[in-house]
Amino acid sequence: MQLTRKQFLGSMVGAAAAIAAPRAFSQSTVTLRLHQFLPPQAPIPRDAIGNWVKKVQEESKGRIRIQQFPSMQLGGRPPELFDQAKNGVVDIAWTVLGYTPGRFPKTEVFELPFFTGKAVHSSAAIYDYIQQHAADEFQDVKLLAAHTHGAGLFHSKTPITKLEEIKGKKVRGGSRIINIMLEQLGAVPVGMPVPQVGEALSKGVIEVATLPWEVAPSLRIPQLVKNHTGFSGPHGLYTQTFALVMNPAKYNSLPDDLKAVIDANSGLELSKAFGQVLDDADVTGLKMAQDAKNNIITLDEAETKRWQDAAASTRESWFTEVKGRGIDGAKLASEAERLVAQYSVS
Repeated sequence: MQLTRKQFLGSMVGAAAAIAAPRAFSQSTVTLRLHQFLPPQAPIPRDAIGNWVKKVQEESKGRIRIQQFPSMQLGGRPPELFDQAKNGVVDIAWTVLGYTPGRFPKTEVFELPFFTGKAVHSSAAIYDYIQQHAADEFQDVKLLAAHTHGAGLFHSKTPITKLEEIKGKKVRGGSRIINIMLEQLGAVPVGMPVPQVGEALSKGVIEVATLPWEVAPSLRIPQLVKNHTGFSGPHGLYTQTFALVMNPAKYNSLPDDLKAVIDANSGLELSKAFGQVLDDADVTGLKMAQDAKNNIITLDEAETKRWQDAAASTRESWFTEVKGRGIDGAKLASEAERLVAQYSVS
C-alpha cells in the first residue's frame, strides 16, 4: 500500500516524536519530598541532610529538587517515618530505627551498651554491617545511608557520680534496647522520641535524659538540667541507629542519569558524613554546657567498669531473645565490633 504525502509526513512526525520522547523525559525535573522529625536548626537537618540536598541538586543541574519537611510537618509520628517512605507517602525519610521496636533485630546490635564511640567510625561500620548481614531488613526501601550518633550519656537534675545514683530515677530511653539496659541498671525507663524530651524534663515526667551532646542545644538541655555524666574509655553508654531511606518505586521511576546522581551520593561515604556531622555537633553541645558552668562529670575507669559489668546482662538477654528468631546474636555482635574497630583505625 502506498502512502499519500499527508500520511507520509504524519508518520515522520510521529517517528520524530517517539525518538525525541526519551530525551524530553530525561530532561524533566523531579521534585522529592523529604520528611523527618527534628527542627530545621538541629545538626542533622541543617548540616547533614542540608549538605546532601545541596549536593544532589547541584550534581543533577537542578533537575532533582528536594523539598525538606522538618518536625513531622507532613503528619504522622516519628515511628511512622520508615513506613511513610516504604509506602510512598513521602519520597525520602530520615528516621531512628529504634522507634519501631523489634523491626530491625539484626541492626539493633549497635544499640547494645558500651558498644560504640565516635559516630564517624560506627556509622561506617553500621552501613558496612547492613550490607553484609542485615540487607533483608531494608528490602522494602532504598537505603541511602545508615549511621549512629556519638557516645550517649546522662543529663540529669541531680548529679550521677556512681551506679547507685541511677536507681529508681525516671530516665528517658530512646529505644527498646536502651530501655532494657536502663531497667537492668535499676532505673525506671520512660520511652519517648527526642522531640518530647525537653518538655518531659521541664514538667518532671523524667528526671534524667539519655542523649548525645549533639542534640542538647536544640532541646535546650544545658538550660533544663545542670549535670551531665559520661564515661571513661572509647565507648559511650549507648548509641542509637538511624537511616536515610527512599521509596523504591520513586527511585525506579527516575531516568538513569538521575538515578546515577542519587547512587553517587549514597552509601558508605554519606553514612560517614552524617556521623562526622554528629561528632562535630557533640563538641558544640559540650561547649554550650561548659559555657553555662554546668557540672560535667566523667566517671573514672573503675566506676565505668562497674557500669559496664552491670550492663553486661543486657547483651546476654538480647542474645537469648534474638536466638528465638533464628538470629545468632553473639556472632553478629562480634562481627559488628570487628567493623567498629576496623573503621576506628582506618
